[in-house]
Formats: sequence, C-alpha cells, structure tokens
Amino acid sequence: MAGAMLAQTADEDFKIYSEHPRLLLKAQRLKLMHRERERRSQRWQQLEALVMGKVQMPEPGFASALVYQVNGEDAVGRQAIAWALAPAATDLRQLALVYDWCQSLLKEPEAKALRAKLQKGIEQTAKAQDIATMRSRVFAAVAVEDEATLKHAVTEWWRKQLAPALKTGSRTLARAEVYPMFEILHAIRDTLNIEMREDAARYFQELPAYLLLSYYPAVYPAAENDYRVPVYSGSGEPDLKAAAFSRAAELSIVAFDPNAVESQFLQGWLIHDKFLMRGVQGICYEFLWANPYQPGLSYFHMPLKFHDTKSGRLFVRSSWDDDATWLGYFDGKVQLFDDGRIQPLSLQTQKDPTIVGDNAILLGNNKMKIDLDPDSPASYFIIGLKPHQKYLIEADDEELTEDETDAGGILALNFKRKDKMSVRITAPAPRGRSPL
Repeated sequence: MAGAMLAQTADEDFKIYSEHPRLLLKAQRLKLMHRERERRSQRWQQLEALVMGKVQMPEPGFASALVYQVNGEDAVGRQAIAWALAPAATDLRQLALVYDWCQSLLKEPEAKALRAKLQKGIEQTAKAQDIATMRSRVFAAVAVEDEATLKHAVTEWWRKQLAPALKTGSRTLARAEVYPMFEILHAIRDTLNIEMREDAARYFQELPAYLLLSYYPAVYPAAENDYRVPVYSGSGEPDLKAAAFSRAAELSIVAFDPNAVESQFLQGWLIHDKFLMRGVQGICYEFLWANPYQPGLSYFHMPLKFHDTKSGRLFVRSSWDDDATWLGYFDGKVQLFDDGRIQPLSLQTQKDPTIVGDNAILLGNNKMKIDLDPDSPASYFIIGLKPHQKYLIEADDEELTEDETDAGGILALNFKRKDKMSVRITAPAPRGRSPL
C-alpha cells in the first residue's frame, strides 16, 4: 500500500495546463448553464433578476462572476471585478472565482492587483488547516497556478492528515464542512485529474446515506422555499443558512459523480421543485450545481437506518414520509423527532425500548436482559455503552456468542427468530471472575 502511494505521488503532475475558467466550470457544466439560460428556466430567471437588479447578495463577487459566465454581459463582469478590487474584499475564495471567471475582462493592472491579492491570501492562510480555509487556498492556487500549494494540499494535508482520519472513523465531516470539501474535490479533479475520494472511498460511498438519514422528517416552510432541516444540537429555530448549504453540498455531490447509485438516490431527494432555493443565500449554488435533466432514483427504496460503526453514529426513521418518527444518536447524544418536532427523550427513565419502525433503541448497562415476543423488532440498538467493549450474548436455546460495541458505544443486535425468548447481555468479568 505504501509503495503504491509513493508511486502514485511520483507520477502525479501538479502543473495546471487548462485555460480559464478552471474552477468548477467544466465545459459540460457551462453548456448546461447556457441551456438553462436559453430556456429561461426558473433557476436562471431568479438568479438573473437578483444580480442584474443589484440586490445585495451575501457573496457578490461569486454571484456577479457566475452570471457573467452565462450571459457574457461585460457590465456584470465589471461589477464582479469592482468588488474584487475594493480594499474590503478579502474573501479568498470569491477573489479566486472572480480572477478565474472574469479573466477575459481584466485589464493588465487589474489582473496584476488581483493576482497579488491571491498570492498574499495564500501566504496569510498557509498555517490554517480547516477545510473551508483550505478550500479557499486551493481555489487561489488554481487561479494563479501555484503548484507547491496544490501539491501540499493533496499530498500532505489530505493524504497524510484528513483522508486517513476519515478512513478510520476518528474524524467525520461536519455538515458545514461537506460543501467546501466537495469544492476542493471538484477543483483538484477538474484541474489536476486527481480523484481524492479514492483515499477514503468507503467514507464517501456512505456519505449520501448519512446526509439523507440525518435530516428531520418534517419539511420547514420558509418565505422563499421549503427546506429540509439537518440534525442540529441545542434549541431554537433551524439555521436556514445551514440548511441551504446542506442542499448545496448534495447538489455538488450529484454533479461530481452522477452515475453512482448513491448519487441517483440523492438526486431523487433533490429534484422536487418546492425545495429549489430561490433566496439570495442559495440561488447561486442552486443554479451552479442543479441538473434538472438528470433522473433520480426514489429514495423510498433506501434503507431506513444508517449505522456508522467507525464513528459510532446511528440514525433511524419509521418511513420516508414527512410525518415519520426519527431517532438520532451521535456524539453521545440522543434525539427523537415525532409529531413534527424534536421531543425530549431520556432513555434513563424508560423501562421499555423506544421503537422506530423495525428498530428498538434502549440504554444499556453491563448486565441486562431483553424479553422478545414474536412481534418484537428485528433490530436492537443498545446505546450508551463503553466504546469497543466486548459483550457476551446469550439467547434462549442458542450458543453463547460475543459481540463488540462500536466507536460510539453502540451494540447492534439482529434477531431472526420469531418465537418468544430472552436474551441476556453481560460484559465479560475481569479474568478469574465469573460474569454471572
């Protein structure tokens, strides 16, 4: 494995040969966006109306440069350049996009000034390791053809730090990190032809299922469009900016690998028009990534549970309907969503398991007994145990077996028998002592 990695690194070329635009706008994507403009799609009309009407956008450089790439009007491209040249413009990602997407409009002094801004941004953020900042640095490096920064991002930051952690489960992507991570994946593959996902293939294969199962079932209606609300900690109203970027992430995942079965389920989740982002926060991402011509698979055929043993996360729901019951266990916390809202849940005070669909969830201890009836759920998830702890499982009329909890202290049990029986679960006693 190490030899293969060394060979892979030796064969890679971090020199950029493509012309502008390089970032995110492959020829096929540009063709799709121009087609959307020609047919006056709802996405294009909304974006054009906001930008050409000079509505204040959260990311003005990104928005104006995107519209310029589609309609070719110099005035809107100059609008993006004016933003980027202003002293207050310090967002490295947007600066890179304006430099890359409006290259044909830049006068020599403007190009020189913007290039200097990008190079300064790369230097100032050199020590930052968070995904969002790394994304901005990669964008800037692609724009100015900084081979050293791109090589460091792939071979040091990604392959030696983040990818191994994702692969082992010691690190997962927070929901807010998924979108910037996929912008990195797009930028590196589009310009260097390097598929970074290969270094943590299973993680990225399972990511769409995690994203879908970690939404609350109920739809949240907002003024501009409806939202799916991703799981969050704490109280209060949902963060609709987070919800918008969650959808943007999923759109970018489908665009990255549209033929994967997981992406097709994700596309089936995304294509409903009532979730089309029409507000200033989401419309740029909606127009950039959405492909309304691509069919999707119905997510109603997906499993109703996601159990990630490497990170110790569990999400289950009773159905894919909007009024479904949902339960999530993550970071040592448990949430229940029922009757359209997050319900208080304390498993410590509950004598019976919490049933969600064909799954039973209960708080465990080092010595417990479960009585099963013929109509009991097939899957039991015992949570709150010690991570990576072995337990003895003894079912009536069956041999004693041993199983181990996952990284989050979840013990997953599946019962195929449909008769009445009892199951005893005990932690092995210290050597020399009986567990009973």
